[in-house]
Parts: sequence; structure tokens; C-alpha cells
Amino acid sequence: MTVRLWFYLLVAFSVLTAKPLKAQSTAPERSPSGSRPSTPLASTAPKQAPPVTWSIAQNLPSNVLQPLPREPQPPSTQPPPAPTPEPLPPPDQLLPLPSAPPQPEPSGNTPETITVEQFEVLGSTVFSAAEFAKITEPFTKRPLTIAELFQIRSALAQLYIDKGYITSGAYIPPQTLQRGVVTIQIVEGKLEAISITGTRRLSPNYVRSRLAIATRPPLNRDRLLEALQLLQLDPLIQSLSAELSAGIRPGENVLSVRVIEAKTLSAQLVFDNARAPSVGTDRRQLQLSESNVTGLGDRLSAAYTNTNGSNAVDLSYTVPLNPRNGTLSFNYGSASSNVIERPFDVLGIESKSRYYEFTLRQPIVQTPTRELALGITASRRESEATLLDGLIPFPALGADRDGKTRLTALRFFQEATWRSSVEVIALRSQFTVGLNALSATINSDPPDSRFVAWRGQAQWVRLLAPETLLLVRGDLQLADRPILPLEQFGLGGQDSVRGYRQDALLTDSGLFASAEVRLPILRLPKLRSLLQLTPFIDLGTAWNLGNNLDPDPSTLVAVGLGVRLQVSDRVTARLDWGIPLISISGEKNTWQENGVYFSIVVNPF
Repeated sequence: MTVRLWFYLLVAFSVLTAKPLKAQSTAPERSPSGSRPSTPLASTAPKQAPPVTWSIAQNLPSNVLQPLPREPQPPSTQPPPAPTPEPLPPPDQLLPLPSAPPQPEPSGNTPETITVEQFEVLGSTVFSAAEFAKITEPFTKRPLTIAELFQIRSALAQLYIDKGYITSGAYIPPQTLQRGVVTIQIVEGKLEAISITGTRRLSPNYVRSRLAIATRPPLNRDRLLEALQLLQLDPLIQSLSAELSAGIRPGENVLSVRVIEAKTLSAQLVFDNARAPSVGTDRRQLQLSESNVTGLGDRLSAAYTNTNGSNAVDLSYTVPLNPRNGTLSFNYGSASSNVIERPFDVLGIESKSRYYEFTLRQPIVQTPTRELALGITASRRESEATLLDGLIPFPALGADRDGKTRLTALRFFQEATWRSSVEVIALRSQFTVGLNALSATINSDPPDSRFVAWRGQAQWVRLLAPETLLLVRGDLQLADRPILPLEQFGLGGQDSVRGYRQDALLTDSGLFASAEVRLPILRLPKLRSLLQLTPFIDLGTAWNLGNNLDPDPSTLVAVGLGVRLQVSDRVTARLDWGIPLISISGEKNTWQENGVYFSIVVNPF
């Protein structure tokens, strides 16, 4: 206690006698490991104010600026979860083929044979006259029997059926033959009504509106099946079945859909060691979510995350905007941290951060096997850090004299997914433009809130054999200038290069790649359990821009082996051991720093 008191007095004296450094000296020194301070800090300084770093930073050990943890990231900066290939239900299971529509017969006073010069086909909005002529031309300019007239009518109806218009047909109306022209009338099928049954809390209009956009006249079975399969993939729906029946008038049908709703209230407990050692690696998280709050398909989720040195709360609300699955989301998060890692714990380093995000996402192409979506996120991030339990501001990269950073940005993203029963390919691209808006941090030299960065993420999941998966991931960030730690690219940790501590490298730009195979070694069918062996290789490289030096080493490579236990859909447990192939200096006091990672995820209901 006496040592700490003397240390506080020494630091306080240094601050009182400190002079601001020149702007070009604001970058903190690096530790031998090459890592960077990972927490962006929000600014309350006036715009265009130069960054200020107190000369106390020169009197502290060279790695004293490193223990500040990277704050929890908002959804817009996180990679999407790894998808899993899943077979779609057979079409006949979703929509059995209806009986053929009745075809009106010609009147009884038709002569036994007639000579037709031309057939006139009326009522079609799908096919052109040239397409009909290919069918009717062989029957012109010669005597035709009644049976041959029926044959022409059936051929035209079959043309519709072959293209999926299973409720459309053709008939020869009563007519007087003039100049050898025979008229054939097309009746294009349409829906008279969509009947939805089986819903409890989910609004029937949620299902009806998504089917209505696929059942515009003329009714096409292929489009209807796609809409039914998309609904089958909807997390709000456990299963559904549909049936087409004849309506009151010819050519009209009634679509009856029976829905079984999925559970919408869920909880998840997570225990892992995925946080930085500076705030305690062991992380506990409780997440609650309701996927259908008002019956419109809106989702509300809340999560509380805790380590020995940090607490975080995350809230999210998403509401559907249209039947094409466009959504508007709001995300909020708040975190507070205390550095508990020795020897930095005596410095009393504290940090707080917040984020606010509004996201508009709209699928442009959406089928059961592929999706292309565009979106934009308005993002606001704030952070502040202090030393000596709040006595003086922490000299963080890009922060103002109060240790604060504010970042305002627009993020434009594009997402593409291709899926089949054996593989899923998911791509995500995001352009981030930092803005001088809403009192954002603006410095005379970067980093500050003004920047442009692109991030590309890719995942490929391939089913090699039953319960045997290949998972390949990639992540790339390119920035146009030095950027704030909030937006920097992290390497090392459970979701990055295993074998190194969390965010061992934190830089302006970086590249990460990983390959993993999940091999089944034990199955317990009665317990619905599966044990898999998971060999993997992770690698990444990182670099800085401007006058900031690159970390040394700047490349991390690790190989490893893990085991993964899946107990029905209730428990997923994982243990990984990563072996670093490139050494970095630093203490190894935790499992994480020795390359051992664990994760337990429990879904109680």
C-alpha cells in the first residue's frame, strides 16, 4: 500500500510539471510484442484541436500504454456467424401438385373437320404470338378433326404447365369460323385468397404478405415454392405446409397454408476465455432474446457480459420493414473496464465506452439458395480512459487532453450468400467513412474521426462427409491513413489467430485467414451428442500507415488441435490448443497466453 501511494505521488508530480508534446510525438511507444493500445477514446475537445499527450508517457515504462483493453465491438464490425449447410424440404412436401384445371369443351355443333388458316390465341401475358405459332403452325392450312383441335388446346395448356403455371389452361370458346381463323382463349390462373392457419402470436399477415409477392398473376408454382422455402428458413417458423384448391370462378384458386410457429423466446449462457488478459480473460455472458415482440416479427435482445475487470451491456432491436425482409435495427452498447493485469494494475487505469448504431438492410435478391443484400449503418462510438482511478486522463492514441475520443461514421455494406445442402459461401464487404460530425474527434494529424476503410470478410463451409465439416475463413481490412484504435484490425485470440493472446497485434490494416476441419470421433445417438476433433491453422499479418511503425513481428502463424462437443441443441463446448509458430515476447500467465482456449455455450430453453 505504501509503495502504491508513493507511486501515485510521483505520477501526480509528473503530471503537474508536464508539458504537452508536439503533435508528431503523440504515438505511444510500442512494447517488445509490437501490440498497440486497443481502446479508442472519445473527445470533448473543440474541433481542430491538436492531439495532446502528456510528457508523463515518456517517464513511464515503454509498454505502459499497452494494457488498455480493446472495447467490445458493435455488430457492424463483427464477422457474421459461420453458417451450416442444411437441406431444403422437398417441394412436394411443401406444396402437393393440384389436380389439372378443367378444360371447357367446344360446343356440340362443331363440324367434323375444318380447314384452319390461322389460330388466334388470346388472353396471354406470359408468351408471345411467335411462341404460340411454333405450336399451332403445323395444324394450319389443312383439314382438322375435333380431336386435333383438342390436341392444340392441350399443347398450349402444357406450354404453361411446363413453365410452372400449373393452374393456367386453354379452351376453344363457341365461335363462328370466319376466313379460316380459330380463336383459342387462355385462362391464366390467379389466387382468389390466401388462408393462413396455425399462427398463435405471429400475425397471419407476416406470412400472407411474403406469399403475396410471389403469387401475383399468373400464378407460378416455382415462384410459390421459393416463397414457401424462404418461409421454411425463417427462424420464426418451425414448419409449414400449403395446398392449392379451386376457387369459385374458373382460373382462380385458394392457397391454404398451415403454420407451426417456432420458439421465439431464447436464452444463452456463455463462458469462455476470449477477453484480453488486461481485464481478465474469463468471460461470462447472459443473453436473452425475443424474436417476435409484437407479433410483427420484431426482435429484441439484451446481453450482459462480465469479466473480473469489465462489465458490458448490449441491447438490440430489429423491426421488419417490408415483405422482402428489409429491416431497421438499433444497437446500443455500454462497457466499463479496469485494468487488473500486473504490473499495470497499480496504475488504476479505467475506461468507459459506448456505441449507438442504426442499420438499414434490404435484400435485393433472395431465394432459398442465394441472397444479395445492401445496407447502411450510421455509427457513433465514444470512449474515455483515465489513470490513477480517474485522477488524470490516459494518453491514448488519437485522444484529446481529457483522454476522450468520439467517432462518427457511415458504413455501407454488401452481403452475398450461396447455399446448398453440402456447402455455404458467405461474403461481406463494408466501406466505412469517418465523418467530422456530431462533435467527433478532429486532430491536426491523424488518427481522428476522418478516415476511409474497407473490410472484406469471407466464409466457406463445406460438408465433406456426414458430420464432417471444412470451415475456411478470411478477413481483410485496408485503411487510407492511421486510424483510431476503435477501428483498428486485431490479430490474436479465440476468434482470430489462436495461439496468441487476444489482440496481440492491433494495427491500421491487416489480413487474417483460417482453415479448420471438424472430424466426428464419437457419436451418442441416445443423448443426441457428437464429439468432433478440430485440427486448424490460423495466420495473419498486420501493418500500420503513416509514421507509425509496424509491429515486430508483424505476422502471426499458429497450428493447433481442438475438441468440440455438441449435446443436442442445448450445449456446445469447445477446447482449443494453438501452437504459435512465430514467437512474441510477453508474459504468459493465463491459459489464453499459453494458447489454450475454452468455450461453453448453453441454451437452457
